[in-house]
Amino acid sequence: MALAERVQSRREGSPWTGLWAVVAKEMADHLTSARMRILELLILLTAGGTVYVAMQQIRSAGISEQFVYLRLFTLAQDPLPALVGFLVFLVPLIAIALGFDAVNGEFNRKTMSRILSQPIYRDALLMGKFLAGLFTLALVFTAIWLLIFGMGMIGLGVAPGSEDVGRLLWFLVATVFYGGIWLALAQMFSVTFRQPATAALASIAVWLFFTVFWEILAGLLAQALRPVQFGLAQEILGQAQLQMTLERFSPNTLYAESMVALLNPTVRSLGLVLPSQLQGAILGTPLPLSQSLLLIWPHLTGLIAVTILIFALSYVLFQRQEIRA
Repeated sequence: MALAERVQSRREGSPWTGLWAVVAKEMADHLTSARMRILELLILLTAGGTVYVAMQQIRSAGISEQFVYLRLFTLAQDPLPALVGFLVFLVPLIAIALGFDAVNGEFNRKTMSRILSQPIYRDALLMGKFLAGLFTLALVFTAIWLLIFGMGMIGLGVAPGSEDVGRLLWFLVATVFYGGIWLALAQMFSVTFRQPATAALASIAVWLFFTVFWEILAGLLAQALRPVQFGLAQEILGQAQLQMTLERFSPNTLYAESMVALLNPTVRSLGLVLPSQLQGAILGTPLPLSQSLLLIWPHLTGLIAVTILIFALSYVLFQRQEIRA
């Protein structure tokens, strides 16, 4: 009898049946929603303003400068910061806006039972909603990326070099996975809380914690765990390295350091560098793209790993959740 019940409880067919139907439906909902159009308009205005200011500075400095397209993303002029500085704030907000009501919205509309009565497992539903959000992020950022290239070619009159294109492609990949972390977090809170407003507030609270408070907390923890007792250089260096390690637990730090290495080819190190380690180095010489990628490879791996970890946690929570509503 127990064996018969076990056989009946086994899944029939693939758990991913219907995955792409969920992805297509969710992407259509995202791209046609009013909040998505508001966010797109905000990003377009931001990108247009910052790139225009960057082009004015490039023209005044001379367009023959190397890596001129990278400077479209990094040049700033008061009161506008660089486009990269805006993205550190805008990407999490867009990702949270796409994911905070992914699951609890179905409960509130009382459509969850109806969806799962179709030949669609929970696995396909949750993965489909996450992939739809990630693909929407990739689509929006790719469109903006191409728009900036178009504005650069019209405004500067020069074609981008292969090194510019390669570095900016990796910049696009890192930006999408940085958004993936906040999308997975918002989706996890949408599984945990039944009210979308609560899920949105919890997601924004985590983002504010890592944006405003984590750097302060990392400094205090480093002072407590590695105090400087005698003022020796080794003690000061050890405390600074510990603080830097703690700060890298924040996705914002991982993304910001990746951008520094990708968009500024002259950066040769992201940590503390002793004078003895600079022996033989030609300062100011740009690194090739492969060397910059080696420099940020742990950061990219960390962004992808955290995204997978948070999604796995929301997957476990959703599998154990009571669906009847």
